[in-house]
Amino acid sequence: MLAESIALSALLFVIGVVGVLTRRNAIIVFMCVELMLNAVNLTFIAFGRVYGYGAQAIVIFVMTVAAAEAAVGLAIVIAIFRHRQTVDLDSINLLKG
Repeated sequence: MLAESIALSALLFVIGVVGVLTRRNAIIVFMCVELMLNAVNLTFIAFGRVYGYGAQAIVIFVMTVAAAEAAVGLAIVIAIFRHRQTVDLDSINLLKG
């Protein structure tokens, strides 16, 4: 059970990393970051089931941080879209006025 959970978690994490590195849409990049955080949560849950419930307390904190990251990230994306009319990361250069 532990090996299958770790393999699934690794697969989800790799999909998230590939999405972050290859996509240029800011919303999709944030979704891939969330996928990576959920892969880590799955790993914590798997180890928590095997070794005790201490890891599940960490999952609560990771989920809280992920929810806050999603809210702040979406607010930033919406603000940039209102200003630049695009969410393409290649065409957004915030250092140039």
